[in-house]
Amino acid sequence: MYDFTPDTTAPKAELYRELVIAAQALTAGESDGVANMANVAALIWQYLPDLNWAGFYRNVGGELVLGPFIGKPACIRIASGQGVCGAALASGNLQLVADVHAFPGHIACDAASRSELVVPVLRDGQVIAVIDLDSPHPARFDAADAEGITALAAIISLAIAPVI
Repeated sequence: MYDFTPDTTAPKAELYRELVIAAQALTAGESDGVANMANVAALIWQYLPDLNWAGFYRNVGGELVLGPFIGKPACIRIASGQGVCGAALASGNLQLVADVHAFPGHIACDAASRSELVVPVLRDGQVIAVIDLDSPHPARFDAADAEGITALAAIISLAIAPVI
């Protein structure tokens, strides 16, 4: 049994350090990528306030396919270059969007979403998945969130089986 109790009043840098340590503990020794993504999605949801969706899309043959998540039902497939997640897949770069309604081609899976952070999970320079975070608050995500989720993506990349 794991007991992770985040201090949500801690500075973001500390909160993300705790999140990364918890993710390492949960994924250590587990080879099933889906199980690891599911637990990490649950950790993100537990550690980060003001989210309405947190989870993964997996790169399957150059297209993003829905992976484990917490939130409302979501788009199942996203083409490379389409929407915020597809932009992250196509470019290999994180996408920090303060107002999703201003993002060209935004895909509205949940109309309540106002801001989004998408971070590619890379292995050997290839995008194997993306971590997608949505919030009902405009400008919810900042550089500290981008840095924290990028650190998380780097740590868990070895725990996710590539499906490219």
